[in-house]
Amino acid sequence: MVAEKIPSWIERLLLPRLSNIDGELKAINTRIDSTNEKIDSTNERIDSLRNETKTEITRIDEKIISLRNEMKSEFVGLNYRFEAIDTKLDSLEKRIPVIEEITALKIRIAEMEKKLAMA
Repeated sequence: MVAEKIPSWIERLLLPRLSNIDGELKAINTRIDSTNEKIDSTNERIDSLRNETKTEITRIDEKIISLRNEMKSEFVGLNYRFEAIDTKLDSLEKRIPVIEEITALKIRIAEMEKKLAMA
């Protein structure tokens, strides 16, 4: 008889506690599910930001490449201009001795004309 009374006594004592624990576990599961949903939502936002960032980086890279190509083009143009300037300077350098000689000749002619005029 004592053995039959122990299980009912345990049952009366433990069933309310087990029901309480069961309710708490359900509440915990609900909070876990809510937290998982928040995590999933956050992961989706992070993925979206990651994709936006990748797109923006790609766009910036394309702009950099474009600017680099423009700069190369400008340098090529400048190179041609410098070559033209060098050619002109070379031409002027070749003319300077001739101009100096002509100037010296003009001075001599002027001196000769003065001597002839005095004589």
